[in-house]
Amino acid sequence: MIYDQIQSGLGTKDDRSLPLGLLKGPVGPAIMMESLLGQVGGRVVATLYCGWGTYGSNPAEVAGKLVAMCHKISPDVVMCGPAFDYAEYAEMACRVAADIESAGKAHALAAVSQENAETIDRYKDRVLIVKAPKKGGTGLNDALRSMCLIARALTEGTDMAQLKRRACF
Repeated sequence: MIYDQIQSGLGTKDDRSLPLGLLKGPVGPAIMMESLLGQVGGRVVATLYCGWGTYGSNPAEVAGKLVAMCHKISPDVVMCGPAFDYAEYAEMACRVAADIESAGKAHALAAVSQENAETIDRYKDRVLIVKAPKKGGTGLNDALRSMCLIARALTEGTDMAQLKRRACF
């Protein structure tokens, strides 16, 4: 999992300078996902996090470090988000997921809300972007379930055309 300062539980919107870090196991929304992941044979091995300001100060360098951290952990799939309607987090989630996917060592996906239309348009041809609700909106459980189903399909290499049409932008 890759989270911002809010979803990691380590800060608020104002704690933008939270440095890169790693926590073993699930935190934040990943705790809600544990039973869903278990249903598809998955588990969270680590949660990486970074503040929006830390990422925004040098996106290429921070994305590169997050990708390298993921490679050291060696997961099957990296889930970035849900970023809800936080524009800066959505940009970070989609960029990092696209970079991980293009590196070819692990699969990745991002989850953002439709309010991030510009970011979605910029990345939807490079990485799978799961539809998530805006903060406080309805549909979070469906988005988390879709993230888990897509992760399983990515690891198994199964056809996910129908799932992508229903769950992704």
